[in-house]
Amino acid sequence: MGDRILITGATGFIGSALGQYLLEAGHPVRGVVRASTRIPRRVIPESANLEWVFLHDRSTERETDEALQGVQIVVHLAARVHVMVDDASNPLQEFQRVNVAWTERLAARAAAQGVLRFVYLSSVKVNGERTVVPFAEQDPPKPQDPYGVSKWEAEQALDRVSMQTGMETVVVRSPLVYGPGVRGNFLQLLNILRRGIPLPLASIRNQRSLVYLGNLVDALSRCIQDPRAVGRTYLLSDGEDLSTPELVRRLGVAMGSRVCLWPCPTAFLYWMGEVAGKRGMIDRLVGSLQVDSSKIQTELNWHPPFTVDAGLSETAAWFRTQATGRVVAS
Repeated sequence: MGDRILITGATGFIGSALGQYLLEAGHPVRGVVRASTRIPRRVIPESANLEWVFLHDRSTERETDEALQGVQIVVHLAARVHVMVDDASNPLQEFQRVNVAWTERLAARAAAQGVLRFVYLSSVKVNGERTVVPFAEQDPPKPQDPYGVSKWEAEQALDRVSMQTGMETVVVRSPLVYGPGVRGNFLQLLNILRRGIPLPLASIRNQRSLVYLGNLVDALSRCIQDPRAVGRTYLLSDGEDLSTPELVRRLGVAMGSRVCLWPCPTAFLYWMGEVAGKRGMIDRLVGSLQVDSSKIQTELNWHPPFTVDAGLSETAAWFRTQATGRVVAS
């Protein structure tokens, strides 16, 4: 039986997959849920090695210490991420409250409770939003939005805690994650392809890095266990970058859907994005964002166990089971 691992965000898209993966590998898992929710029973299959605790960004020190008792490793996935309508007068401050302040408090209490290693899921947004050459870990951070800024500040906070306490830390910066259970823009794309709606994307010439959920979970597991990961920051990807049209075409093949792409000048796409208030979405469709994931491959001998096509096929298979006669809600 392995070390007890506490996972924040354990009911989420990534956390539930990681929890199941670790349980199958023989690790006792303590999943964190917010106090305002009921303990889930179907997110991760029931196991004698699985338990649930209540913990969130406003928990007291005593509540945090109780949740961390007997834990050797923390995997911190919970974060304030997508805010469709942000009523906060200071959005950055709200991201900092959850993503920075809570991460630092949790890490400090973890160290005090004897936790050996703290694995933190960060974001490629720490590096920036667009690339000419792929991002690498040694590049100067250039976050462009409140979320990216907060993730970079959280990484720095973890460095401080590690230096003060000696607790091991590992940071993983991920690009867009897809797989069974995906939400957001990727799920919207699946719905569009299911309906056979033509898309004005044929003229786009970009390259974007993605990471399949199974690959991310496998890499996180390696970072949990491998002593060579201590103190490291890793960028992660599937190892094969795709243009937006190529992603759509290959996803269409995985879904068994007919894909119709027609050419449209990117300048017009940007204009439509401005009119619709979707400039950020157009940036992601048109711009390039690539990462160099060779560092984790070299240092930890980690290689993605799933190809892009395998990941897209698994995602499409999940979507088909969820979309029987209806559109899956994003």
